[in-house]
Amino acid sequence: MNPSLPSSTAVHRLSRRNFIQYSSIWIGSSFIAGCTNSNQPSTSNSRLDKVTFGTNWIAQVEHGGFYQAMSTTGCAYATCIYKDYGLDVTIKMGGPQVPSGTQLLMGDAVDFFMGYGIDAVNAIAQGIPKITVAAIFQKDPWCLIAHPNTAIKTLADLKGKPIYVSASANITYWPLLEAKYGFTEDQKRPYNFNPAPFLINKNSAQQGYITSEPFAIDKQGGFQPVVFLLADYGYQPYATTIEKKNN
Repeated sequence: MNPSLPSSTAVHRLSRRNFIQYSSIWIGSSFIAGCTNSNQPSTSNSRLDKVTFGTNWIAQVEHGGFYQAMSTTGCAYATCIYKDYGLDVTIKMGGPQVPSGTQLLMGDAVDFFMGYGIDAVNAIAQGIPKITVAAIFQKDPWCLIAHPNTAIKTLADLKGKPIYVSASANITYWPLLEAKYGFTEDQKRPYNFNPAPFLINKNSAQQGYITSEPFAIDKQGGFQPVVFLLADYGYQPYATTIEKKNN
């Protein structure tokens, strides 16, 4: 059993109202992207249960279903799924300056948060009272991206190359790359969510989401990069989970 998911005993303790909330938010996330307005306001209806859901970043294509399930006036793709299940959902968008999901949940700023599998493991280790109630992605979309180069055929070929990574890599995929492929600390370069440094340095690589950065690089750099999905190389946690405070 994956430790990021609640035990069957914990599931049995969930109330009917909790179950409906989890289910409808999960259903909404399974649809393809439709509307991604920032910090989408909820629909006002006193008969609906108000729920606040925090995303882990600014609106991305993989977040689309959460927004599409809204009942947004003027959006041709809105499905009203939340409303149909008795929920009045407000989505709070994440970003680089937004506190962590754990902080938001523990501070009651949101009811649910879009988390990561490693967050759930760390919460157990630190005694933080939160649980994961759903996992949308069975494979994590993290990838490493390289320039087209005959010398770069596999992920292992990036050993010794400069790689632009964010701080979150230190507690997610980078320890695996060190242990399995011999990557070293001196390869790291700070990633500022801008592909420009990577585009300039043709000997470098950078992190990304397989659903996002490769397309941005193709558009800005005019070439198709080499993409290594880390899930294919041993990094296999769930991704885009839904967490809540374990009251």
